[in-house]
Amino acid sequence: MSASQDRSQGRAGGIVSGGAAAPATFTGNRGLQIEEPLIFEMGQPGRCGVDLPEPPKVKDRLNGLRRTGEIGLPGLSEPQVVQHYTRLSQKNYAIDMGVYPLGSCTMKHNPRINEKVARLPGIGDLHPLQPVSTVQGALELIDALAHWLKTLTGMPAVAMSPAAGAHGEMCGMMAIAAALDAKGERGKRRVVLAPESAHGTNPATAAALGFTVKPIPANERGRVDLAALKAALGPDVAAIMLTNPNTCGLFESEIVDIAKAVHDAGAYFYCDGANFNAIVGRVRPGDLGIDCMHINLHKTFSTPHGGGGPGAGPVVLSAALAPYAPYPWIVKQGDKWTIAEDGAAVGGRPLGRLKAFHGQMGMFTRALAYILSHGADGLKQAAEDAVLSANYVMASLKDIMTPAFEGPCMHECLFDDGFLKDTGVSTLDFAKAMIDEGYHPMTMYFPLVVHGAMLIEPTESQAKEDVDQFIGALRSLAERARSGTAADDFKAAPRFSPRRRLDETLAARKPVLRWRPGSNFKQAAE
Repeated sequence: MSASQDRSQGRAGGIVSGGAAAPATFTGNRGLQIEEPLIFEMGQPGRCGVDLPEPPKVKDRLNGLRRTGEIGLPGLSEPQVVQHYTRLSQKNYAIDMGVYPLGSCTMKHNPRINEKVARLPGIGDLHPLQPVSTVQGALELIDALAHWLKTLTGMPAVAMSPAAGAHGEMCGMMAIAAALDAKGERGKRRVVLAPESAHGTNPATAAALGFTVKPIPANERGRVDLAALKAALGPDVAAIMLTNPNTCGLFESEIVDIAKAVHDAGAYFYCDGANFNAIVGRVRPGDLGIDCMHINLHKTFSTPHGGGGPGAGPVVLSAALAPYAPYPWIVKQGDKWTIAEDGAAVGGRPLGRLKAFHGQMGMFTRALAYILSHGADGLKQAAEDAVLSANYVMASLKDIMTPAFEGPCMHECLFDDGFLKDTGVSTLDFAKAMIDEGYHPMTMYFPLVVHGAMLIEPTESQAKEDVDQFIGALRSLAERARSGTAADDFKAAPRFSPRRRLDETLAARKPVLRWRPGSNFKQAAE
């Protein structure tokens, strides 16, 4: 059986390097790579890992809500549970395992000191409903972080409460809408311009607020086409939502001209600051003419965010938009810190409250610890190292892979699939083969303006030796693909992971998200 014929879903098949069939093992394990069933499949009725006393006889008040059947928990001993979760933890590839080039939310250095500080008594056990008098230190911490964010961006105000990047976008665009309302222009300015190289959440946010989204094409250099932008500006335009550095990993070199054109047309300039980590300490967005920008604390200032973990998306605001910042504001009255929720008290016209409480305290603490431990010079160096690392990867591979655009990049480098032409190997095949080399794949097929895109973000914290090994692995794969004889091998990848290639279309359209009694292992795996 050839490698290309083995397209079974889920459990690893018996293919080894070279296409030969490997003998099946009795256990299903591959060496020390242990097959791991679901914990429900491991359990045995009546087995329990702890000894619990019989509950006392009490009269409950559940009436008809009392459970009548078995609860259905898995029955395992304590060692079985520990072994199960330990084995699962070993299957989780993370930044603590090696290079993680996913060019989405940065898989960057997460200093352990940040975690330690965030868990200190008095911080880790804060409750948002505590009396203000008992959280004076926490409020001072939030104010200190706000000061750093305003200083690093050159903006006079910041809203700290947005919970993540897209939430920050919503906050910024709501501030713009409030400003238009105040000027009586909301009714006529209904269009938001979104460059093709912007993050996908940008047009989604504008549309969610009722604006009509109009795309702006990119030029041959991967940047906003300034002439097309100027042609689109008019009295009906409320704002532009631009990502900088953009999703092609490029700095918008005409951003000052873009800001001037937008302001001359009476519109506002929203900047998606998800890639702020590439320019922090080097450029202040406020100096570029930006009116508001969200900052992904979890990305620029540590704490990996992949998988939907905790985030925070404070929004910095220009003087024109500062009065519309949402509740709450942290202010100091005399020698006491307090939480202001009355716009008149601080001279503003806030758009309201965006979330129940005051922000993500754990993220605030990690971000401030990261900033203070690095200092202004360290933040600048981290940005420079991230850019240097990405350009090193691109320069080392441009002779065998195809950079999407000429010239240097920012913190992530972008290749297209031109080097795979006529090889029978797709971007997806190439990415799956990276798993066998021990790397999590980069971002694939994004941004959409590049065919077969491969967006690689090596981050600032990887040692040169590790980046060199990563480059060597990609070169090896590119050489094999371009040999024109390895298409079947690529399509069989990954061979060595606990799971083979899944039917991604089926998984997306008919996901099986819950184990049900009676399901066999193969069904659960699929």
